[in-house]
Amino acid sequence: MATAAELTVKSAEIDPIDVSRKELYVEDTWREPFRQLRQHAPIQWVPESHFGPYWSVSTYKPIQHIEALPKLFSSSWEYGGISIAFDPEKPLENEVRQPMFIAMDPPHHTAQRRTVAPSFGPSEVAEMKAEVQQRTAALLDTLPIGETFDWVEKVSIELTTGMLAKLFDFPWEERHKLTEWSDFGGDIELIRDPDGLILRNAKLQEMGMAFAALWQQRLNAPGKDLISVMLQSEAMKDMSPEEFIGNLILLIVGGNDTTRNSMSAYAYGLSQFPDERAKLEADPSLIPNAVQEIIRWQTPLAHMRRTVMEDTDMFGPMMKKGDKVVLWYISANRDEEIFDDGEAIKVDRHNARRHLSFGYGIHRCVGARVAELQLHTLLEEMAKRRLRVNVVGEPDRVPACFVHGYKHLPVQLSYY
Repeated sequence: MATAAELTVKSAEIDPIDVSRKELYVEDTWREPFRQLRQHAPIQWVPESHFGPYWSVSTYKPIQHIEALPKLFSSSWEYGGISIAFDPEKPLENEVRQPMFIAMDPPHHTAQRRTVAPSFGPSEVAEMKAEVQQRTAALLDTLPIGETFDWVEKVSIELTTGMLAKLFDFPWEERHKLTEWSDFGGDIELIRDPDGLILRNAKLQEMGMAFAALWQQRLNAPGKDLISVMLQSEAMKDMSPEEFIGNLILLIVGGNDTTRNSMSAYAYGLSQFPDERAKLEADPSLIPNAVQEIIRWQTPLAHMRRTVMEDTDMFGPMMKKGDKVVLWYISANRDEEIFDDGEAIKVDRHNARRHLSFGYGIHRCVGARVAELQLHTLLEEMAKRRLRVNVVGEPDRVPACFVHGYKHLPVQLSYY
C-alpha cells in the first residue's frame, strides 16, 4: 500500500470532468477523459452530475489507500452504499434501501462475509472444477464454426448463469431469471428514472419471493448451496426481507456480471490485439496470467463508491464528512505508474495480478476464485479445441458507469 509521502496528490489542474456519464461507456470513449484525470486531476471534486456531486478518484494508490480505511471511508448502505447512484440526504422517488454485506461496515460486514466466504474457499472451488469443465466443454461443442452468433448470449450468459444456478441450487429450467434479475439489480441508470425504479423494485421483489420459497424448502432439507449456508448462520438467518434481497442482488450481480463481462472481454479484447492472441494460442501456459490481464483490461465493475465519515485532507484536497467518493477501478487499472501501456492487453504482463477489478481490503470480491475458475476453464477448453473467436461487428455495450460490459457481441469461430 502507498506510504504517507506518496498519498498527497497535486491539485486539480483542469475543469471538472464528469466520467459518470453513460455516453462515455456506451460509445466506448471513456479512455481519454480518464487519462486526462490521471495526469491533471487524480482527485477532483465534480460539483454537478446526474448522480449529484462527488469526489472522483482515478489513480491506483489513493484508491488502494481509501479501500484500506473503512472507518474513514464507509461502504454502508445507510450512507449511500457502494455505487454512485444513491444519496442518503436526498432519497430518490420510489427508492427502497436494500442492505447487503458489501454495503456494510464492520462488524456487521465481517459476520456476514464470514458466513458466505467458505463457500468460495480453495477446496470448494477445486470441487467445482470438474463440473465447470464439463459444462464449458459441452457448450463449446454445440457452437457453430464459421457462422455468426452472439457470444454474449450463447457463451458468456449461459456459462455464468449456469454457475449461479449451481451455487444457489436454483431450478435449472428457470435459470434465465437469474440473468434478468442481475441486469435489473446492477442497472444504475434505471434507478434515475422513477418509473424505472418502480420496475426495478418489482423485479427484485419477484426475485425475493422466488428465493424466499427456496429458503422455506431448505429449512427442512438444507444442502451445501448458498441459501442453506445463509439460513444456518447466526449472522444471516434472521435477515429482514430488504437485507435478504440486498444480499441476493450482491451475490447474483457479483457472480454474474464480473464473469460474464470478462468472458466477453476475452472474445472482444483479444480480437483487438491479434499478436497477443497468437502468443496465447502458441503457449497455453500463459492462460492463468492472461485471465488476470483480461479481468484488468475489462474491469467489469467500473467503480465503487465510499462516503467520507469525517473531514480529512489526507490526499491534499479537503474532503468533508458526508461527501461521496467514487473510486474508478477502470482508471486505476490503467494507471501509468503501475501498468506500462495499460490500454493494451499483454497476456504475459508481469504484474497483471495487481489489478483492482476485485477491489482491495475487507471488501475484496468474495467470489474472485470462482470467477477466475470459470474464465480459466473457458480459455483452457478453447485451447484444447484450437478454437479462435473472430469478432465480426461492433459490440453493443452496457450504457452505464457501474457495470462495464457488453449486451451483444457478434462473432464467428474458426480453428487455428
